[in-house]
Amino acid sequence: MRRIGMLTSGGDCQALNATMRGVAKVLYNKLDDVEILGFMDGYRGLMHNDYRVMRPSDFSGILTMGGTILGSSRQPFKKMRVIEADGLDKVAAMKKTYRELGLECLVILGGNGSQKTANLLMEEGMNVVSLPKTIDNDIYGTDMTFGFQSAADIATNAIDCIHTTAASHGRVFIVEVMGHKVGWLTLHAGIAGGADIILLPEIPYDLDCVLAAIERRHKAGKRFSILAVAEGAISKEDAQLSKKEYNKKIASSPYPSISYELGAKIEEAIGREVRITVPGHTQRGGGPDPYDRFISSRLGAAAGRLVVERKYGRMVAFDGFEVVNVSLNSVAGKLKYVDPKGAAIQEAKDMGICFGDE
Repeated sequence: MRRIGMLTSGGDCQALNATMRGVAKVLYNKLDDVEILGFMDGYRGLMHNDYRVMRPSDFSGILTMGGTILGSSRQPFKKMRVIEADGLDKVAAMKKTYRELGLECLVILGGNGSQKTANLLMEEGMNVVSLPKTIDNDIYGTDMTFGFQSAADIATNAIDCIHTTAASHGRVFIVEVMGHKVGWLTLHAGIAGGADIILLPEIPYDLDCVLAAIERRHKAGKRFSILAVAEGAISKEDAQLSKKEYNKKIASSPYPSISYELGAKIEEAIGREVRITVPGHTQRGGGPDPYDRFISSRLGAAAGRLVVERKYGRMVAFDGFEVVNVSLNSVAGKLKYVDPKGAAIQEAKDMGICFGDE
């Protein structure tokens, strides 16, 4: 019997279940004797030998279901080799579980931190196949991650809904979109939602440029302005600070996020009301849209094929519209950033969208 472990790690997102279903369907279809063990709550389940034996019926009816049937947890990569106060050696514990259960390989669905841990386990002698999961679309080595489009749909809908109330009251609205280090989600939702100003972590903004863009709209007779702001957006002044200095500033800030600080400064400068909307974790919630169901099924099937063929140490990925696989150690620890000089940014600027830099 071929015994395969499976886990979902890090922040949840849409299409995790759809992806696991794709993997399982290939394994059950292609292998005569296979057993799938689902580890509960991500790497934590692997550490504590907490798993359930999956049945084909467990993967039925979950294509449209959000979240993850296996549960998830965040286990920071930087702490993976740190011995806990209770004496738990996390890496040793995961190796022990892997060997005692006689696993042939692990199928790991996760984002950047999870990919780094997957690579660590591979380096420790375990067979691994991984899949790129994140609403941020920031995993290096793949053009698309599952969960991203569904989150972009929700963020776009939030901006769409703000249009009517912003126009009715003649206000400036800021919609804060998820994305600490990269701005893919804000970029896509901002353009799709018709935002007038889009602020991304990759393009430090100048407040004067933002104010000028709002004033131009006001002089043109526009009653409102909408800003799509990534939660990791940063001003040019703050971008000059060291990481330690910036973290200290954030810790002592009276504002809950950059959007509230920015909103207060804009309101003071223009003398008009500014309102903040934060969709927050709704962007992770609900079921996957049809596009995510489609690509997650393809990625899951490709991962299942790698397991069948015993091709380990790989992450399935999209290269354009084609599903490929790349070496796990070539992507672990890297982020895929929005290119400030890329075509999408330039095209948006040509349409008059302000990114706070000019």
